Amino acid sequence: MTSPIEFITQTRQEASKVAWPSRKETMITTAMVFVMVILASLFLFFTDQIIAWVLRLVLGIGG
Repeated sequence: MTSPIEFITQTRQEASKVAWPSRKETMITTAMVFVMVILASLFLFFTDQIIAWVLRLVLGIGG
């Protein structure tokens, strides 16, 4: 079993090997995620509105 101090030492060594993204890469990726979330939200909203409109039309509710 590894001692807690050994574990922390190994963890720090492994963390230093990680290729962390630059600030610019992080900002670009974050912006892309926000854009995709907005696009997906708009798509789902309009799809829901169209389906609701078709159902109202077919069922004769509020048409």
